[in-house]
Amino acid sequence: MGLTARIRTRDGWAVSHAVVTVTDMTGTQVVRAEADDEGVVRDATALAPGAYTVIVTAVGYAPVASSAIVTASGRAEVGTVTLARQGGTELPPPGPWTVDPAHSTVGAVAQHLGISSVRGRFTDFSAALEIAPDDVTKSRVEAVIRAASIDTGNAMRDQHLRSADFLDTERFPEIAYRSTGVSEAGPDRWTVRGELTMRGIVRPVDLDLAYLGTGADPWGGTRAAFRATAELHRDDFAMNYNQVVQAGIAAIGTTLKVELDVQAVQGESLPQA
Repeated sequence: MGLTARIRTRDGWAVSHAVVTVTDMTGTQVVRAEADDEGVVRDATALAPGAYTVIVTAVGYAPVASSAIVTASGRAEVGTVTLARQGGTELPPPGPWTVDPAHSTVGAVAQHLGISSVRGRFTDFSAALEIAPDDVTKSRVEAVIRAASIDTGNAMRDQHLRSADFLDTERFPEIAYRSTGVSEAGPDRWTVRGELTMRGIVRPVDLDLAYLGTGADPWGGTRAAFRATAELHRDDFAMNYNQVVQAGIAAIGTTLKVELDVQAVQGESLPQA
């Protein structure tokens, strides 16, 4: 019996401070419950069968209202509720921001044998953002990744990825990204246009960016969170190595999905540990 719900952002992040209020058809509040750290709401209050209104609120997000039907079981399963950030086009306060590598992830996913995925990440990188004060589309980002820091959890595979077949890290130790423009792509999404330099080859690469919010950290600073994705084609960067297994299936897919989870600290440098 009772109420269950999952509260998420558009990118699947839990909204741990969300509040779910349930009212009956007379407008009387019958349940008020808060989400836990995983964005899950569980309340054991028995509800009489009938129609109810469910309202989900959270600081910094637009409220969502929906209808729910409670059956004879007394259970109201609201499912997943997606909240959109208020002020959709809002970005962090203007000025310089420095990416914190200790709380950020630069990852990539490749298809393996056509049936599963291999995930990897770069462990050594730095990046800086500049949020333009008057026109956010003029904001900029620059990043440098140490190519040899690739880590897929398999030493033999990582060594091969560092070789001339792939990243060729001895000749090209750095992967660099520099933005060339920013445009609004939706209520809480942005497209970052830029140039990626890898293996000495420069190609245009767009990032699909979501701004996840800004808040204070325990060290007296202000942090902003972002999530971004992009797709790369290995042959665009002269990484043409492959091994073909049975039925013509390539061992490694030619398309890489890049996944970035980023925390940035306001200012031109990171706080001293």
